[in-house]
Amino acid sequence: MMRMEPIDIEGRTALAIEVKLPKTTLLVVTTDKGYIMCGALDVGLLNERLRERGIIAARATGVKTIDELLEAPLESVTYGADAIGVVPGMRGRDAVARMF
Repeated sequence: MMRMEPIDIEGRTALAIEVKLPKTTLLVVTTDKGYIMCGALDVGLLNERLRERGIIAARATGVKTIDELLEAPLESVTYGADAIGVVPGMRGRDAVARMF
């Protein structure tokens, strides 16, 4: 099952996506510029093999809901995210606010 819904981040609209898969749930909050995601995101792959794309993304681990993803500290970020001031330890919600 998949659920998508708009969410307000500092007066702007992001899209929350939840995909229920066997034995796991993928969680994403995205803007037109970048996204945060649960632990399934491979930041190393984005930074190394897809570096030329400048992908703006960040990962939080141990989260089970969109609300947890937004409140959790980020575990890792891509080089593109770092370039706009998104850093490990930052709350997901604050990172999304920088991705508009």
